[in-house]
Amino acid sequence: MAVARTVRRQQAVAPSRTPRDSDAFEQSLRPRALREYVGQQDLKAHLLVYMEAARKRTEPLGHTLLHGPPGLGKTTLAHIIGREMGANVRITSGPAIEKPGDLASLLTNLEQGDVLFIDEIHRLRPAIEEVLYSAMEDYALDLVIGKGPTARSMRLDLHPFTLVGATTKAGVVSAPLRDRFTHVFKLEFYTTGEMEQIVRRTASILSVQFQDDAAARIAGCCRATPRVANRLVRAVRDFAQVENETLISLARAESTLNLLGIDAVGLDKTDRLLLSSIIEKFGGGPVGLSTLAAVIAEEQDTVEDVYEPYLLQNGYLQRTQKGRVATRRTYELLNLPFPQQAQTEIF
Repeated sequence: MAVARTVRRQQAVAPSRTPRDSDAFEQSLRPRALREYVGQQDLKAHLLVYMEAARKRTEPLGHTLLHGPPGLGKTTLAHIIGREMGANVRITSGPAIEKPGDLASLLTNLEQGDVLFIDEIHRLRPAIEEVLYSAMEDYALDLVIGKGPTARSMRLDLHPFTLVGATTKAGVVSAPLRDRFTHVFKLEFYTTGEMEQIVRRTASILSVQFQDDAAARIAGCCRATPRVANRLVRAVRDFAQVENETLISLARAESTLNLLGIDAVGLDKTDRLLLSSIIEKFGGGPVGLSTLAAVIAEEQDTVEDVYEPYLLQNGYLQRTQKGRVATRRTYELLNLPFPQQAQTEIF
């Protein structure tokens, strides 16, 4: 009875995709097949081999961990894996799985070859991870029924499935869990050329026509992130439609970006506030993460996961043991003189 009640909780944790959900996903801007997926060439090449090998063995794809900054396409890849493997995709997230019973209900409702996608997998609780170990290795679920002297263990066999985990913090994923993934892929930031392809693809789906220089301008302001590109294309489309413009020009793209507070390198108001605060309030740094987050009124996790990756990738920020430091490139960006003694005592 306890097991039955646990299984029935599955609908509350992560309901299966309904036809309406599926249609909404297919009509979105996400690519539906790996051949439509722009960028991440090495990842795609390896994934194609692994999926083809799994299909020839009539087995599910090995458990796969995807990690990288937000907005690079981890969720999209999980759906593509399910589609390419001809499998259903069940979706949940680490914080949504509150008890081992929640995970048990998910696993026992998976069919042969299904894909279970767990977003923010680094936020799984240790007790839940332990339940996941046997499921990943042996396709079995070890449950304890009852409490105290009358407690007894019970093992349930599961259908072979593929676990796809996504995280922005691969280092926080526990070693025992990370080692149980067959494939581990890191998603990299996109090149300017790849971003322009994504901008044009999004514009085509939204029935928007860009001039060549306008598409290039948008691509250069997308923080090398497809999610940002999609958002900016939508914004430019909306401003153009209000003005009854059928062809988006460079002037329209630039005016929209200016209204959104986005500069030529893709930095927004919060990015510039973060960089200018380090220089103007802390003499260029070093300054601790908690202090910096308080100054710009953002959560530490938001600063570390959303803003810093792009700033670090482009050399506007440096992490040291003592804190965050503004680089020479930051001073040039903000048109401020670079002090000669800057960063001489950082280490």
